[in-house]
Amino acid sequence: MSCVLIQIRCKPGTSYKVAKTISDRELHSDLFSVSGEYDLHMKMYVPDEEDIGKFINDNLLDIDGIERTVTTLTFVAF
Repeated sequence: MSCVLIQIRCKPGTSYKVAKTISDRELHSDLFSVSGEYDLHMKMYVPDEEDIGKFINDNLLDIDGIERTVTTLTFVAF
């Protein structure tokens, strides 16, 4: 499994709805509401046999209210 960290910017007033949809889809390991430029930070695991970009496109980016994301690939956990 590949661990990816995703910062999510939501359209104004939609962050709780977006978080609920993500939670309902059980896509995440951790999901946090945060302050700053982005509204949510999410940690998710993508199966090794999946293309990470396609997996994110197919399972996350179709959620209404998501305006922008930044995805960080991880390498080693300490």
